[in-house]
Amino acid sequence: MVTKENRKVVREKKHSRIRNRFSGTAERPRLAVFRSNDHIYAQVINDEEGRTLVSASTVEKEAKAALEHTDDVEAAKYVGSLVGKRAVDAGIKEVVFDRGGYIYQGKVAALADAAREAGLDF
Repeated sequence: MVTKENRKVVREKKHSRIRNRFSGTAERPRLAVFRSNDHIYAQVINDEEGRTLVSASTVEKEAKAALEHTDDVEAAKYVGSLVGKRAVDAGIKEVVFDRGGYIYQGKVAALADAAREAGLDF
């Protein structure tokens, strides 16, 4: 009988392979993306210190007020622009993009494009 692995397990394996290739530094932190069924989260992380420098998500009050739905491409664009603006305000220009094991399309690509438009380079 053929068995199929859980999608979450497959994504976590992909994410661990990605994380083995790069990590965030003080000069170039990591922009990590996490998608749940209801929300999308983005963090700019310095892995050397283990600190989150900037974060944004659809869980925040201002995001919930600005968005009709928190789980669509428009919400991802909003979070991407928000995290991009916050990072630029904090003096962060360049980041390493960590798609978290998700396929680079749809919400993840929209978040990345919005962060680029806000001024981040990756």
